[in-house]
Amino acid sequence: MKAIQLEKPGSFRVLDIDEPPAPGPGEAVVRVHQVGICGTDLGGYLGKMPFFSYPRIPGHELGVEVVSVGDGVTTVRPGDRCSVEPYLNCQHCHACRRGHTNCCHHNQTLGVHCDGGLRRYYTVPARKLHVGASLDFEQLALVETLAIGSHAVFRAALKPGETVLVIGAGPIGLSVIEFAKLSGARTVVMDMNEQRLAFVRDVMGVADTVLTRADGSEFTAVETLTDGNGAEAVIDATGSNKSMSQALGFCAFAGRLVYVGITQADLSFPHAPILHRRELSILGSRNALPEDFRSIIGHIEARRIDTRPWITHRSAFGEMIDQFPSWLKPETGVIKAMVSVD
Repeated sequence: MKAIQLEKPGSFRVLDIDEPPAPGPGEAVVRVHQVGICGTDLGGYLGKMPFFSYPRIPGHELGVEVVSVGDGVTTVRPGDRCSVEPYLNCQHCHACRRGHTNCCHHNQTLGVHCDGGLRRYYTVPARKLHVGASLDFEQLALVETLAIGSHAVFRAALKPGETVLVIGAGPIGLSVIEFAKLSGARTVVMDMNEQRLAFVRDVMGVADTVLTRADGSEFTAVETLTDGNGAEAVIDATGSNKSMSQALGFCAFAGRLVYVGITQADLSFPHAPILHRRELSILGSRNALPEDFRSIIGHIEARRIDTRPWITHRSAFGEMIDQFPSWLKPETGVIKAMVSVD
C-alpha cells in the first residue's frame, strides 16, 4: 500500500507501508477516498506549523468508507460513508472530563502529531467517525474544515444584529463566514487578496468586504461600515502575527476577538488605550467538538451549506506531490484542493 509522507519541510516522498490489521476493540478500518488539503498541511510543508512533527503522513480532512469494525463498535458499520473527527483525545485529562475534547492535554491530531490519511486504508477509533449517508466523499472531507469555523463562531457568541468582522478569506476564514451568516449577525470580510474577496461576494453572498492596504485605510473602511462603532466580534483567521496584533483595533467597545489562525510569532498590542479602555475579550479557538461535526453534516444535508464552490483544485493521489507547490500560490486561485485516493 502506498502512502505520501512529508519527510521534512518542502520534501515529500512515496512510501510502501503495510495495510492495517483487523481493527481492535472500539476501532474501525476505513477506506480513504478523498483528502482535503488545508492550511495546516501547507504550513507543515513550509515548516511554519508549530504543532507539526516530521516525518509525517499528512491528511486530516478525510472522506472515508468503513471497511470493518472491531468488538464493541455499534455506531458505524461496514459500508458507512463518514467524515473523520481527527482530534484523538485521551478521554481522561481535566479538559476531556469537562467536555473540552478539542483541547485535550494530550491531543494527537491525525496528520499533524501522528500519521494521517494520505493512504488507502487507515485505522481510527470508531467514536471519531461521523456518518453522512447522503453526502459524497468530497463533502465529507470538507466537514472538518467547516467544523473549525463552526467552533470559532461558537466561541465568538454571535447574536443576530451584531456585526462580525472576519479577517482572512482562506479556507478557515470561509468556514467561519458560513457560520457567521447562519448566526444572523451582519458579516464583513477583510482580506489582502481581491480575488478571494470577489469569491466571498459573488459566491458566498457577503456584500460588505474590505481590502487590506499598505496605507492602513482598512481601519477607516471598517469604521464607515459600522457607523464608527467597530465590530462587536472580530474573528482573525489569517495566522499572521501582524494581522492578529492589529485586530483589536477593529473591535467595538466591550467587543470580542477570537483567534482561530495560528502563528509561532509573538503578538503585540497596546493595553491601556485598546484592550483596557474598550474592555475587550480575547479568545482562542482550537479544533472543534463532536457536535460540530454532527451539526455540519445536517446543514449540508439540508442544503443550508453548499460546499461545491469551495473545491477549486483536484488531484489524483499519484499527481499530488508535483501539484502541491502550486497550491501555495494565491495567484492560482486555490480555495480548496482535494486529493482523490481512489
